[in-house]
Amino acid sequence: MSRRHRLAYDRAKPSAKSLFLRARKAEVQYARQLRKVARHIGDLVMGLFDQADPTSAGIVERALRRYAGTIEAWASSVGGRMVAEVAARDRKAWMAVSREMGTAIHREIEQAPTGALLRQRLADQVSLITSLPTEAAERVHQLTIEGLSKGTRASEIAAEIMRSGEVSAARANLIARTEVSRTATDFTEARAQSVGSEGYIWRTAGDSDVRDSHRAMAGKYVEWKSPPTLDGMTGHAGQFPNCRCYPEPVIPDV
Repeated sequence: MSRRHRLAYDRAKPSAKSLFLRARKAEVQYARQLRKVARHIGDLVMGLFDQADPTSAGIVERALRRYAGTIEAWASSVGGRMVAEVAARDRKAWMAVSREMGTAIHREIEQAPTGALLRQRLADQVSLITSLPTEAAERVHQLTIEGLSKGTRASEIAAEIMRSGEVSAARANLIARTEVSRTATDFTEARAQSVGSEGYIWRTAGDSDVRDSHRAMAGKYVEWKSPPTLDGMTGHAGQFPNCRCYPEPVIPDV
């Protein structure tokens, strides 16, 4: 790591290391919006499913799939706000870096190819948000098939179908945490590579909830071109499901 300059260049300045911390506020706000979808899924199931009516499961399934089609514009708006907020937060962090290190990297940061990345991350969010009701519909379908093929008690199948809103809420929280963190890492990587960064220091949330494989990565230098494989998945800090880690870029001396 010779001739490299870490962002935590002055340990007397604790803010230097915290510049690229996870966007917790964005995650909370995004999760709140996605849980609205989960609540509506629960309302649809509660209102349409009738254990005594064998056709009601199909009615619920079709209603959920129709609902997925009606929320695309809303999903684009909500997803767009999240992506824009995370991108702006990352840019603000890099502007702070350029002020501390001089203006030499300012132009490179401004010219980083983030436009295509923003559009791709927005498309991903629309797909994920609309997947909440479609996944709920598929779950209802699978539970119904299971009841018919395995002879599962109708009351047990009904209880699971009625949990659709709860299951969707858990999925919504997972999407929010994963996607905010993944989006933040993607923008950090794009801007880091634009200024000649070849890698980063892996940082964790530093608490007891950090999974063992990620704790083992804490403080290690990782090249952008060589993301590690952990627990059967490959990615950088912040790009794994439910991951709260983040990359602290290592940039060339200016």
